Amino acid sequence: MPLTTPRSPLVELHSASFGYGDRRVVSDVDLTVRRGEVLALLGPNGCGKSTLVRGVLGLVDQQGGAVSILGVPRDEFRDHTKLGYVPQHHTLSTSVRATVTEVVEAGRLPHRPWWRPRTRQDRDVVAEAIAAVGLADRAHEEVARLSGGQQRRVLIARALAGQPEVLVMDEPTAGVDVASQGALADVLGRLAADGTSMVVVTHELDALRDLVTRVVCMDAGRVDFDGTTEEYAVHVAGHRPGTDHHHDSPAASATPDGLRGPDPLDWLAGGGTGG
Repeated sequence: MPLTTPRSPLVELHSASFGYGDRRVVSDVDLTVRRGEVLALLGPNGCGKSTLVRGVLGLVDQQGGAVSILGVPRDEFRDHTKLGYVPQHHTLSTSVRATVTEVVEAGRLPHRPWWRPRTRQDRDVVAEAIAAVGLADRAHEEVARLSGGQQRRVLIARALAGQPEVLVMDEPTAGVDVASQGALADVLGRLAADGTSMVVVTHELDALRDLVTRVVCMDAGRVDFDGTTEEYAVHVAGHRPGTDHHHDSPAASATPDGLRGPDPLDWLAGGGTGG
C-alpha cells in the first residue's frame, strides 16, 4: 500500500467515473484536492456534484478511472476517520433525545471500540470540536431544542471530533435563514484560518465567498470549470444570457467579484439540494 505523506494530495481523481448500477452519473473527472484548500463544488440540480463526493467517499460505485485518498487507492483506503463527512440531509430529528455533547461524542467512536470507556483525550477532543463551532455554551442542551443552523453546526462538530484531514460538506447552508448562514460561514472561516481543508458542495456561494479559495463547476456529470474565485468571476462574465451555458442567468452581467449580486449566481440562491 502506498504510504501517506504530509505532501500527499488529499484526493486525486484521474478520468474518474461514478454512478448507480448501470447508470453513469459522473464521467471522466480529473481533480486534485490539496491541503489547505477550501474548494466549492458548484452546479445545477442533477449535475453530479453530490454523486462525485459520494463516489470519493466510497458510497457510490466507481465505474472507471483512478481515485486515491491521501495517496492510497480508494479500494485500499481504510483510514476513514481522515475524511470528515457532513451529509446533505443533516438536520437532526426533533425526536432525538441527546445532548450536543452526546451527538458529537459519536464522532470519536471510530477511534475506539464501542465498549471502551471514554478517555480524557476523547473528552478534550469533543469539547474542542464543540467550541470550534461556537456551541460551547450549548454543550449540555438537547439538540432537539436547537435551530436548524445550530444542528448543522453540531454535525460539523461531530465530524471534527474524528480529527479528519479534510472536511467534506454537502449543501451546508441550504434551507437555513440568512443569519444562520452567516453564523455557519463564520464557523467555517475560523476553521479555514486554522488550516482545515474543506470541500463544500453548495448552491449558496455568496455566504461562503470570503473563505473559498477555489471553485469547481460541474455540468451534466463533467467538470467544466476549475479555478480561483477571481478566475471564476471572469468565467461567469464570459457567458452572457442566451449562450446556452449552465451559469447563465436571466439577469444581467456578473458583479466585479463574481460572488454577490443578482446576476449570474442567482440560480445558486434557490438552495436546491439535487446534484
